[in-house]
Amino acid sequence: MTTESSELYPVTRIDDVRAATAAAGLGALLLTPGPDLRYVSGYHAHALERLTCLVVPAAGEAFMMVPRLELPAAQASPAGRIGVEFVPWDETDDPYAVVAKRLGDVGSVGLSDRMWAMQSLRFRDTLPGVEQRLAGAALGELRMRKSPAEVAALRAAGAAIDAVHEQVPGFLRAGRTEREVGRDIADAITAAGHAVVDFVIVASGPNGASPHHDLSDRVIEVGDQVVVDIGGTMPSGYCSDSTRNYSVGEPGAEYAAYFDVLRRAQEAACDYVRPGVTCEDVDAVARRVIEDAGYGSYFIHRTGHGIGLESHEEPYIVSGNTRVMEVGFAFSVEPGIYLPGRHGARIEDIVVCGEDGGERLNLTTRDLVVV
Repeated sequence: MTTESSELYPVTRIDDVRAATAAAGLGALLLTPGPDLRYVSGYHAHALERLTCLVVPAAGEAFMMVPRLELPAAQASPAGRIGVEFVPWDETDDPYAVVAKRLGDVGSVGLSDRMWAMQSLRFRDTLPGVEQRLAGAALGELRMRKSPAEVAALRAAGAAIDAVHEQVPGFLRAGRTEREVGRDIADAITAAGHAVVDFVIVASGPNGASPHHDLSDRVIEVGDQVVVDIGGTMPSGYCSDSTRNYSVGEPGAEYAAYFDVLRRAQEAACDYVRPGVTCEDVDAVARRVIEDAGYGSYFIHRTGHGIGLESHEEPYIVSGNTRVMEVGFAFSVEPGIYLPGRHGARIEDIVVCGEDGGERLNLTTRDLVVV
């Protein structure tokens, strides 16, 4: 185990999770491959039809059901250092029945938020009468508050994606397709240190008005504005996500006017972040600037989302979320303005709430970059 992994996935976390499970009124957590399992144990397990499941009872010792062929990988992961018992099972065994027998009499279980339906239904059949709830009832509060080690991992992810945005002007030129530019960006994401490319959005011209535009064969033209939203997952498991805007040639007056509005809205929202304000307050600050300038109907999504072991997780920066900001909250601030059929723009930074305000983890220029 490296120093980084021991700090990101500390041996004390299992005790915190056990206490949170009890506090949530759950008898146990059943965590299958995905971000919940990795958060608790550090094990980045393959999602397979064979069951891998960390069982964390509210009272009692945790154990992990592991297919025997996956046992060496599980033992070599940070999970091998946190005192969890590994229970290997063979191809002819029923691991669901083993979990049920070892759990005994429980009234409710929390299932990984990303558990496959086939596994959830098997647990329903082998634990008849046991209430199934989401593990987020216990893990949500823990995962939302990033530790200093988690913030450091997110900071490293931010620096890595910043390095990619610095290269984007060299990829963008008239005559290339969005797909060609996207391939170059994807290669740069892994070269910058990411283990996985999570997404690459290169939205040129009118495609910029679609916030989640997919790569296409549209040829980039002189005069196009291009929204580039990119992110990946680092070897630590923590994610990056940043959006910047580029123009192939000088932009027109209409675009320049609302880009200035967007720049001020994003700046105001980032500056507003501090402990004690609500998530919806931050959304409202960005939205107010855009609405006051007459572009309110063109800002069609929330201001941001949490980030950590998932690129989208709690807390969400959106109207109606009265959650109060706390030190360690990490999330995007990404207002956008989208004019259908013409163009669009979005500026996105990952921000961490600190004791004295917000820290931006993305540091490349937020100005429109003309190439």
